[in-house]
Amino acid sequence: MKKTDLMTMTAAMMFAASGYVNADTPANTDKPVIGKQEIRIKNKKLTPEALWAMGRIGSSSVSPDGKQIAYTVSYYSVKENKSHTVIYVMNADGTNNLLLTHTADSEVEPTWIKDGSKIAFLTAASGSMQIWEMNPDGSERKQLSSYEGGIEGFKFSPDESKVLFISQVKYGQRTSDIYPDLDKASGKVINDLMYKHWDEWVENIPHPFVASFDGNQVGAATDILKDEPYESPMKPFGGIEQLAWSNDSKQIAYTCRKKTGLEYSVSTDSDIYLYNTETGETRNLCKEDATDKNLGYDTNPKFSPDGKSIAWQSMERNGYESDRNRLCVMNLKSGEKTYVTEAFQSGVDDYCWAPDGKTLYFVGVWHATSMVHSTNLKGEVKQLTDGMYDYTSVAMLNNKQLLTKRHSLSEADELFTVDLKKKNAVTRITKENNQIFSQLQMGKVEARWTKTVDGKDMLSWVVYPANFNPNKKYPTLLFCQGGPQSPVSQFWSYRWNLQLMAANDYIIIAPNRRGLPGFGMEWLEDISTNYGDHCMDDYLSAIDDIAKEPYVDKDRLGCVGASFGGYSVYWLAGHHNKRFKAFIAHDGFFNMEQQYLETEELWFTNWDLGGAYWEKNNPAVQRSYANSPHLFVNKWDTPILCIHGEKDFRILASQGMAAFNAAKLRGVPAQLLIFPDENHWVLKPQNGILWQRTFFAWLDQWLKPENK
Repeated sequence: MKKTDLMTMTAAMMFAASGYVNADTPANTDKPVIGKQEIRIKNKKLTPEALWAMGRIGSSSVSPDGKQIAYTVSYYSVKENKSHTVIYVMNADGTNNLLLTHTADSEVEPTWIKDGSKIAFLTAASGSMQIWEMNPDGSERKQLSSYEGGIEGFKFSPDESKVLFISQVKYGQRTSDIYPDLDKASGKVINDLMYKHWDEWVENIPHPFVASFDGNQVGAATDILKDEPYESPMKPFGGIEQLAWSNDSKQIAYTCRKKTGLEYSVSTDSDIYLYNTETGETRNLCKEDATDKNLGYDTNPKFSPDGKSIAWQSMERNGYESDRNRLCVMNLKSGEKTYVTEAFQSGVDDYCWAPDGKTLYFVGVWHATSMVHSTNLKGEVKQLTDGMYDYTSVAMLNNKQLLTKRHSLSEADELFTVDLKKKNAVTRITKENNQIFSQLQMGKVEARWTKTVDGKDMLSWVVYPANFNPNKKYPTLLFCQGGPQSPVSQFWSYRWNLQLMAANDYIIIAPNRRGLPGFGMEWLEDISTNYGDHCMDDYLSAIDDIAKEPYVDKDRLGCVGASFGGYSVYWLAGHHNKRFKAFIAHDGFFNMEQQYLETEELWFTNWDLGGAYWEKNNPAVQRSYANSPHLFVNKWDTPILCIHGEKDFRILASQGMAAFNAAKLRGVPAQLLIFPDENHWVLKPQNGILWQRTFFAWLDQWLKPENK
């Protein structure tokens, strides 16, 4: 969170003191108000511009009586190169959908308070991100907090006498702390690891604060981790979901990995802590029993409706960030823990308690789709939904229905309800992008099973051009997934969008190769320290299998991927035996020895590569580094586009630059697309459009000779 200057803070305090604000009067009128985008689409084909015109549904919140839903939508302007998030409210059946916010400032994280008579939310309208409230019709906006550090997420206690919120605190020493006379020096003096993380130099970390609330203003705040140099929630993706109030409003459960520097960089061992707001005492729920198996990530606590138990997502093994996320339920009195999703041999991605406290609902991936499931406290799991979709969240709407968000390879996120009394009874309640999708003709998506080199069955998704003609021959792309253990499910992406590729007259095959979840633990774990083994065979098996079809042009095959998919492209460039005519690698690692020393989350390379490359007596390590793509550049013979962001601290941009340089030195046609202001993703609208145009221009140049 950026700090505001003194004048801005003074103005914010005066603004807060003024009380109510007219909801129909835009604040900061010098800023453009970015709202729902209108676009006319030619030829019914999906375009990058159409993707960026779509509204993106974010968080949602159910009113206490279950009759209304508040939710956010983010809109993007390519012209302004910015986004804007607004709040809508609607009835639980999707009727009476109303836009509540009309200012140029984003409003996020709507939460029902005061028995549903008010909606609390975050906005920076006063100069920094603070908690506000408004009526459910958007009127009578009022600022509730004026915390100097700004607020990033919040939860009111059940009795609403207190509020829990996240704010950044200073971490470590600045150069000016060491040498006060060098206050303008830009250099950083570093003495330990984790000095950078994902896309930032770590100078601030999030802490949870608890403050009183009298119904009108948020009072003085207490830092739960005062003087502790630990993150809660955990970077880079953790938010308010990693903290929870007890039912009696006296305790706070929070997620924390109490480690710093080198110890932090090699460990995923986070725990769930219970903080007593009255005594200040803290209890570690994961380490009370010496026989506990909570040695990996423990995250996202939620108390049961009766307050007697607490659940959280738990990984068993330390250092294994892609371990199976199990659902753990702990009896707070006895300390007994039960893992209630052991019958589901994949991970839990989101969950909620049923009102009776005897059932939990969760979403998780199996066979390349993510479905809604239930489990009782005995661990008896049932699948509640079906179809070629990904359900990504679950929340109780009422005793009979769940609220969920769903997408597919052919559909962006929308909100749905799931009837708990009927099998697969799902109702769509939002129509955010109907005006765009009604103009589009999407390509057919089908599952394709292929035999692997060792006789196993592998599932791939195949996406065909919208006007697919089996009597024609099409250039075909192999999509290589990142992660490396992220599912190739029914995902919807605003950049790696398979339907967009199909709209450009390519057939796409996206295999669930070795190392992906949803096919059992043996399949998932076959990739670790085996990057050049069967996972690469699986890619080649998938492309070879579909290349047998008469409508696939075997002389116009391309291969694309990001992150581990980028590594895969670099590796396949030296092993494809002239199958492919074009490659595209985004943010992939090219030199594995270089990657081990450059990345910050060393637990990843320690687990997946087996350790440091200098461990000459470790067979797993030697096997891993022997498959570094840079060792096979002498076999590169195919045009390659390398893309990278210079703010990517997981895989430094030097990797992409090195691959590009190697190709040019080898005389291989190559292009480099570098983003000085992007990280592991491309987040700015104009950069996103540039990415897509460069991507397809490169493929068309080499796979559509008629365009030359």
